[in-house]
Amino acid sequence: MTSARHKPMRGDAVVLREVPSGLLGGLPEEDQRAICEIVGKPVLLNQYDYEGRAELEFTDSDGTTHFIYVSPDLIKFV
Repeated sequence: MTSARHKPMRGDAVVLREVPSGLLGGLPEEDQRAICEIVGKPVLLNQYDYEGRAELEFTDSDGTTHFIYVSPDLIKFV
């Protein structure tokens, strides 16, 4: 049986389809690299903020945990 849910929920594994324009501007190079490396890979959806953005959590190859906020249109279920 398939799920009737259309929106990923807290705790779901999701994939970031693309890096939103403007997200990387002003970030340190290591943060930019970490964000670019997760595109197309499963990450954790923590929650939606008060503006409706999806909070994604992931750990980079150096062991640093990152949190980013993106439009729900840019994520999909794994």
